Amino acid sequence: MATREKIKLTSYNELLGVNNDMISEIDINKLHQFKDHPFSVVDNEKMFELAKSIENNGILSPLLVRPLGNGEYEIISGHRRKRACEIVGKEKVSAIIKDISHEEAIPLMVDANFQREDTLPSEKAKAYKMKMEALAHQGKSSDEMSSAKQIGQLAGISDRQVQRYIRLTELIPELSKLVDDKQITFVLGVEISFLKTEYQQLIYENICKGKKVSKDNVRIIRENQENLSFEEVSQILFADKAKVQKRICNVTLKENKLSEFFDSTYTKKEMEKVIYSLQKEWKKGKD
Repeated sequence: MATREKIKLTSYNELLGVNNDMISEIDINKLHQFKDHPFSVVDNEKMFELAKSIENNGILSPLLVRPLGNGEYEIISGHRRKRACEIVGKEKVSAIIKDISHEEAIPLMVDANFQREDTLPSEKAKAYKMKMEALAHQGKSSDEMSSAKQIGQLAGISDRQVQRYIRLTELIPELSKLVDDKQITFVLGVEISFLKTEYQQLIYENICKGKKVSKDNVRIIRENQENLSFEEVSQILFADKAKVQKRICNVTLKENKLSEFFDSTYTKKEMEKVIYSLQKEWKKGKD
């Protein structure tokens, strides 16, 4: 919570490391959207309020852009302000020009949007992933966990939560939209993200038919999907939890697989007995 308050008190220019002496007036038609920009720009009520404010008061916070050459610029921060200027017919916009590469601009682009309150889960997911990859490529983090920690500190969330958001990028687009629309929970979306694409598609089709998905059943499929057929996954997905656990306990591994873990002195029944015992111990640990 303290981190969030710190962000709110930090000025826009201070956050981006710029000053007012660097502000220029740029033709609006020379500005281009940031490549793979993860945040949506929508003509909604808030957009029209912003447009009215700019019409009356001008741009209070200049855009941040980087030069592309030939007098063209890529927007790092200010896509909504640029759109609002278009709505009110402005031909020029105030902008700060920062001569950096696209990759160097990614963290700035993401950080500038941390303060938005209406960011969708899928947008955060893409943005955090973009920043994590950029930090790794620039050698500014030693591993994924340290990158997640850096991102989380500025966003006001834990490194584990950053990693959960990034997991959402593994969802098929249809399920990602359901998370954005709050038709399935963030936690369930993260759990589903570990499933194979065909299983995700199966889940989506059944949700569209009005069926409810159990997080517990999805987790069971996630932990056993390499040993389950498509038909078994389909049956487990919407079955009663107790029946699902019984079915999983009754899954029989092929003998050539079992031989990888047991020597030739074990009979098939003895192997199954050991596996069942281990499953019971595992279940105890989960409860």
